[in-house]
Amino acid sequence: ASPSDSRPRRVLSRASLAMSQPPPAFPPKTKTKIGVLALQGSFAEHCAHVRRCGGEPVEVRKAEQLVGCSGLIIPGGESTTMANICRRWNLFEPLRDFAASGGAVWGTCAGLIFLADRIGRGAKQGGQELLGGLDVTVDRNFFGSQIDSFETSMRCAVPDADDGSDTPFRAIFIRAPAILSAGPGVEVLAEYALPEEKRAELRGTDAEGIEKIIVAVKQGGNLLATSFHPEVTSDVRWHKLFLEMSSAAKAYAGVGEDAVRKASESEIALIHPGLLPTFTDSVFAGAAQQGGA
Repeated sequence: ASPSDSRPRRVLSRASLAMSQPPPAFPPKTKTKIGVLALQGSFAEHCAHVRRCGGEPVEVRKAEQLVGCSGLIIPGGESTTMANICRRWNLFEPLRDFAASGGAVWGTCAGLIFLADRIGRGAKQGGQELLGGLDVTVDRNFFGSQIDSFETSMRCAVPDADDGSDTPFRAIFIRAPAILSAGPGVEVLAEYALPEEKRAELRGTDAEGIEKIIVAVKQGGNLLATSFHPEVTSDVRWHKLFLEMSSAAKAYAGVGEDAVRKASESEIALIHPGLLPTFTDSVFAGAAQQGGA
C-alpha cells in the first residue's frame, strides 16, 4: 500500500499463520526388513508371510543383501546342503557377524539344526558345520524320514494376535528335528507329547523314557527356532512374533573387515567345469566309459 493508503491492514497472529500453512509432510514409516536365506527350502513362503505381517522381505543369497536387515529367517531344507552352500559362497562369517551384531535370527526345521550349538543324535558321519548360537542339543531326524512327516494341532506360548488367547496352531513336521535339551537361558515355547507308538520306537535307545519333546524355543530377544513349518500354513502368529523381535533389533550395517578376512581364508574353490563328470544315458564319462572300474 502507498503511504497515503489509510485502509486498516490485517495482522495475522502466529496461531492463524500456522493454521494457514499446509501440514508438514512426515516421511512414510519405514518397514522392518527381514532377510530370508534363499539357498533352498520354502523361502518364498516365508517371504509371503513376512509381507502379510507388514514387513519387507529380502531374499538373501549374498552377504551384501544382509545390509539393512534387522532379522533373518533360515528356512527348512537340508542342513548339510545349506552348510555346504554357505561355505562355498562365503556366507558363514557374514551370517555369524549378523547374529553377533544383534540381528534377530529364526530357524525353521533345518534352520533349527543350523542354529543349534550341538547335534546329539543323528549327526552326519564326519560332522557338519553349524552356524550355532542357540544353546540347545538337537536330534537331526527325531521324527523319522520323509514318509514319517505329519501334522497336528498344538498349543504354544505365542498369543493370538486378536484376543491374546493361546489358541492351537497347525504344526506341520516334515522330516523334522527335535530339541533334546535346552540351556538355562532358553525359553520353551512349545512341546509335543509323543504318541505311544513313538515312545515304543524309542525303547532300547538313549532316548527311552522321553514322553514329550521340545519343538519351539526363544533365546534372549534375538533367537527363535521351530521344528515345524509355520510358513506353509495360514497362521502368521510366529511371523508376527519374529517381526516384533526384528523391529526391536538394530539394522545390520554390513560385514566387518574381520568377517571378510575369515571368509576369504575359508573359501572353497569352485571345481573347474572341465573336471566335472558328464552323463550319457547309462554311464559316467571318463574311466567308466573307457572300461575302467
